[in-house]
Amino acid sequence: MTVDQISSVADRPDATAGPGRARAATGRPRTSMTARRHRAFYLFTSPWIIGFLLLTVVPMAYALWLSFTTFDGISPNWKYVGLGNYRELLGDPVTWDSLGRAGLFAVTSVPLSIIAGLGLAVLVNRPLKARGLFRTLLYLPAVVPPVGAGLAFKLLFDQNSGATNGVLTFFGIDAVAWLADPYARYVLLMTVLWAAGNIMIISLAGLQDVPRELHEAARIDGASAWRTFRSITVPLLSPVLLFQTVTGMIASVQTIMPLLLAPLGDTSGITTVPQSNYLYMMHVFAQYFALGRYGYASALLWVLFVLILVVTGLIFKFTSGAVFYNVDPEAKK
Repeated sequence: MTVDQISSVADRPDATAGPGRARAATGRPRTSMTARRHRAFYLFTSPWIIGFLLLTVVPMAYALWLSFTTFDGISPNWKYVGLGNYRELLGDPVTWDSLGRAGLFAVTSVPLSIIAGLGLAVLVNRPLKARGLFRTLLYLPAVVPPVGAGLAFKLLFDQNSGATNGVLTFFGIDAVAWLADPYARYVLLMTVLWAAGNIMIISLAGLQDVPRELHEAARIDGASAWRTFRSITVPLLSPVLLFQTVTGMIASVQTIMPLLLAPLGDTSGITTVPQSNYLYMMHVFAQYFALGRYGYASALLWVLFVLILVVTGLIFKFTSGAVFYNVDPEAKK
């Protein structure tokens, strides 16, 4: 090819430009790889985004609006009261008593559940025969629906026809009113510990992620089994324990199980709940469905939401130095 031929080819824009440049020259938009990735991301996450907006953001915004009104769910004669509902709950002793019981229940049930689940995980992590069968049986209560579990415990601890009192009377012991004060709180705690298989599975996954070389090195150095567990296993499980603490705290303060364990009574079931089991969510339930105070109950829920955020933040703050991560969570990629 001569110099003149090369020059004539170079003068033609469609010959030297690539396919992308040719499309740009004709005025058609060019789609980059980044734009296609962004579209794919939003396309695949759109079901979750739409569900989050419609099922979480919108109901929360609606509940926030209700918390400033006297709406009862039926009557159109409601009015805007501003912070009146919040001022009322701050001076309501029943609200503070139920919140204190919920906090005490969380402080009691969460550590016991974590200890029970971790103990079961350590047990089924050992090289035992039929280990898979034991794991299945121990995890089985965790998949039982809460309604079924509550009704089963209600039948089990019924004062007149419950199996527990049947065993006691067989040995000549008087029947106990398990679903009344002061025993109702212990029955509620047993329903939580009964479903510790969920925590067991998570703890078992964490245990199997602990390097065996560390245990072997500790054994060679003469460390006891308890010292190895306390100095190696627990620190490496600290992220799992933190996760279980946060999620367990949130679930415990939102429990509605006392209503299922309440003795038979009125249609709402609120007045028959023992005083020791009248937790914060029971108070919210009473305001919503027994008294029809939608505005006041919505204010109670928003206060609980803020308290959960504060407590969660404090947990992360005070455990930041005690949680061991294999990878620094603050490291930049």
